[in-house]
This record gives sequence, C-alpha cells and structure tokens, in this order.
Amino acid sequence: MARKKAPTGRDAFELYYSDIFGSRWPSLRQALLGDPRQTGWAEHLVEPYYLDTGSVAAARALPPGGKNVLDLCAAPGGKTLVLAGSLDADGELTANEYSRERRARLATVVERYLPPETAARVRITGYDGSRWSRFETLCRDRILLDVPCSSERHVLASEQHLAAWSPARIRNLVFRQWALLSGAWLVLAPDGYLVYATCALSPEENDGVVRKLVKKYPDVSIIFPEADSHPDLAHHVPEKTDFGTMIMPDSSSGSGPLYFALVKKNR
Repeated sequence: MARKKAPTGRDAFELYYSDIFGSRWPSLRQALLGDPRQTGWAEHLVEPYYLDTGSVAAARALPPGGKNVLDLCAAPGGKTLVLAGSLDADGELTANEYSRERRARLATVVERYLPPETAARVRITGYDGSRWSRFETLCRDRILLDVPCSSERHVLASEQHLAAWSPARIRNLVFRQWALLSGAWLVLAPDGYLVYATCALSPEENDGVVRKLVKKYPDVSIIFPEADSHPDLAHHVPEKTDFGTMIMPDSSSGSGPLYFALVKKNR
C-alpha cells in the first residue's frame, strides 16, 4: 500500500499552529504579519544597529563578563555586537558563520559598527558549528547558539515558502538544531553558560531540543534569568516555558517570536 503523503502548504501550516496555540492563533498570526519591533542598539557601538528587540534579549541573557566567548551561528551579526559589548576588558569573541555569503555580511557588520579596539578582539570563522567539538572541548566560558529554525514570521510573509511548508521541515530542523546544541555543550567549559535561541514558534525546536540536552547530560542546570530591565526591552512580556523564555509579538508589541534558554554546565 502506498504511503499517504503528509499534507503541505498553507492549510497544513494553519492546522499545525492552530493546534498548538488554539484560540490564540488568529491574533498571533496577525501579529506575525505586522512589522517586527526593532531597536537601534547603540551601546558600545560606533553607530546604532537595528534589530528585533527579542534578539537583544536573547544575547543579553548570556551573563556578561566572558573571556573566551563563542557565537556559533553568528550572521547577520546583531547579537554578535551585543555580545562584544559585554566582554571582559581582556575577553575575546569568536563569531562563527558557516555560510560564506552570510559570513561576509557578518564581517562587514563587525567592521562597521564596533570600535576598532573592540573589533580587534573579535575573530570571524567559517566552520560547521556542529563539528566544532572535534577541534576543541571544555574551553568556552560563554556560548551563544542562535540556530537555524522555522522562522514562521518569514514563512508567512512569503507565498513561495508557505506553499512549500510541511511538518517535515520542522523535523529536519530539529535534527540540525540538536547536532549544534549537543556539539556546543561539549565545547562549553565547566561553570560556563550557554544560550540556545531560535526565532521559531514550534515547541519541538525550542523546549523540545533543550529537553534532549537535559536528558542526555547530567551536568546541565537550567537558569531562568530575571526579566531584562533595559529601557529598550521594557515592552517585553516574557512568557516562561518548561526550560526557557518566549518573547511573542502578540503580547510584546511586535517583538519576536524569540525563544531562548539559558543553561549552565556544572562542575
């Protein structure tokens, strides 16, 4: 008997997310179709860089003061700029991006927006992040992992992507996300902190991936940071999940969606 083909396209997309969010979905969908809430982030920069305020919140969830920081999937570079401003005076930041095209954009952003003395402490690399642990382990005291994800806001804005959408897209992304997170965990030093972030709505890509980490490694501690009091983020209404925090556009004045989870490696 032929295997039944899974539904795809707009109807499948609507059914999938309405099953997750129920009566909230229509208002959430409408918010996703609106313009994202951005800020001109200027702290420790030569000029403001505009990005979603949810992205700022994710980068700032990583405790400041790192000496050996890794931004594993760094392009286009907004979160890299936020991280660079929180380095220790002698700290260094590696901004990694596998895509050559996106890496070139990342390099341009770092050069344009960071003061020269800060940019000199940022190294840009182009490796496959899921394989990073083959070259170094237990050495980074701070890691930001903003993984490739469903990015439903962009899917809704593109008829082409919406027509091609299927649940298989999420399954494939989860496979990649877990490879990146499990590899990054091997690179993180004892007492180090890691932020796992997505711009996805699907729980499988968010808490689902972090749950795998908690189940596999006994040295994982989940930390729920206090709500960020920065004035640019004052409109956020953080929504706690099992392992992290969601910034949702229908409740945070257009910011997000942005999920982040802060984890610490115990000694």
